This record gives sequence, structure tokens and C-alpha cells, in this order.
Amino acid sequence: MIHSKKTTKRDWVGSAGSHDHRVCIVDALDKAAALCSQRGARLTQIRRRVLELIWSNHRPIGAYSILEVLKKERTNAAPPTVYRALDFLLKQGLVHRIQSQNAFIGCPNPDPNLQHTGTFLICTDCGNAVELEETKIDRLLEISASNQGFVIESRTIEAAGLCTDCQVN
Repeated sequence: MIHSKKTTKRDWVGSAGSHDHRVCIVDALDKAAALCSQRGARLTQIRRRVLELIWSNHRPIGAYSILEVLKKERTNAAPPTVYRALDFLLKQGLVHRIQSQNAFIGCPNPDPNLQHTGTFLICTDCGNAVELEETKIDRLLEISASNQGFVIESRTIEAAGLCTDCQVN
């Protein structure tokens, strides 16, 4: 398991020093299994493993980094294998794509009824990312788009800066 000694998502929201990342991984995999079962979607072994690799830390990870790990475990792993798994995980709302990095990060609160889009804070020093669950941003964007007669089909908002730990260092 990869674990950063720097800030993690939970540190940013006030529980510095008490973060057990294994809980993140187990929780994400349990939620994924339950949601897929509820939806009648198959969380295959490879899809589950890709999700586990995405949750291996709180930094966005690219498809080819995932492929490198899978190739060590499965000699027949190839880019289409990873991209199919990522497509599935995206469609199920279990991961988000970080556009600016062409990378993926786990969704801590996949909503079984809504496919929400993410708003992210990304640390430019340690690389950790935090998904904000801020409905005010969503509402303001929808109202502004509606006022312009525009229908939003997808969106990602990413803010780059320094997390608390990296500001100190």
C-alpha cells in the first residue's frame, strides 16, 4: 500500500494525525460492491483491483501508472483492460477524472441515486486531492448556465494550491 506521509484528504477536513488510510480503501471497496450489487452491475476482480489501486493514496493516478502495477500482477494486462475498468468505474460514479492531470481519483461519497460531478482542491506540492461536496457551487453554476440558456452536460472544477502541511513546509 502506498501512503503519503504528508496531508491526506481527511487531514484537510480537520482530523490531522488520526487518518488510517486502510479504512479509506476498505470503505471504498465495500461501497463499490454494495452499489454495483444494488444496480445489477458487475464489479469484476479487475475492476475491483483498479479501484483499489486508485484508492492506494489520495493522489490522482494515471491509467498507465495503474497498468504498470497490473503488469507486475498479470502478464496479460494491457491498456484496453485498464481503460475498460476505468470507464466502468466512472459510469458507476465510483471515481472521478482529474482533467488537468489526465488521472483518476476515488469518489469518497458515491451517491447511489445521482451521478455527481466533482469539485477538487489539488495540492501542487504533495499532489494530494480533496473532493469538495459543496452544493452551493453546483447551484450557482446551474443558475448561471440557465440564465445564459446553456445546458451543462458535464463539468469538473479543479483548484490548484497548497494544502495545510505544504504551506508550512
